[in-house]
Amino acid sequence: MDIASLSGILAAFCVALGAVLLGSAPRSMVDLPSLLFVLGGTCAIAVLTFPMEDLRQTIRASIRAFASRKISAWETVAAMVHLAEISRKEGIMALEKIHSPNPILGKAARLVADNADPDLIRSTLNMELLALQKRYDICTAVLSRLAACAPAVGMLGTLAGLAQMLTGLKNPDAFGPPLAASLMATFYGCLLSTLVFLPIAGRLKIRSMRTELRLNIIFEGVRCILENNNPGLVHERLSSFLPPEARQ
Repeated sequence: MDIASLSGILAAFCVALGAVLLGSAPRSMVDLPSLLFVLGGTCAIAVLTFPMEDLRQTIRASIRAFASRKISAWETVAAMVHLAEISRKEGIMALEKIHSPNPILGKAARLVADNADPDLIRSTLNMELLALQKRYDICTAVLSRLAACAPAVGMLGTLAGLAQMLTGLKNPDAFGPPLAASLMATFYGCLLSTLVFLPIAGRLKIRSMRTELRLNIIFEGVRCILENNNPGLVHERLSSFLPPEARQ
């Protein structure tokens, strides 16, 4: 689980909550009908805009973005060096027995064991990369759309509240509390957009870029193994994908 990211989101909510509690009237910042209106309206727009499968995929990807452990580029380099060591000691056919938690790395090892052409391996990995990027793009599009819609739904709630308030207004002195309550819908919409949807969308975008880097490392490592490079040369070649401080 990525504790740092979850801590960042919780810290942002705590800052917002602290600002509310330190205000002169913290109870005025809590309005359940406005919150339900924003949540319900945003969910309705999501269902109307995207197929249910895309929404389920977005929920799963969002959970994995925080629940799954981040695989660093260095770990991928180390895995490819390990494959080079096995290939050097036991022969290239030994890679067929490799079982990796990374399905793409396992597929690459089997292709190397079959002595596949490097162009075939590159096209296969490119297909994996394009399919992965497509899934991430769908999830990012869903979250970006929700981030844009939540403040708009909040504004609709505010306008509806203002219309009801002005229609039944008889005492001008009682204008303040209903106005504050109607504005809470816009506040909740902006809060969801800024602290929930946009951070998750940004995290998925970064995750897609990191995955692309790992796939490039895997392909370059496979090419090195097919050229019968020794593990030391594989390490030196793949280290170019890493920042200087991460090269060991």
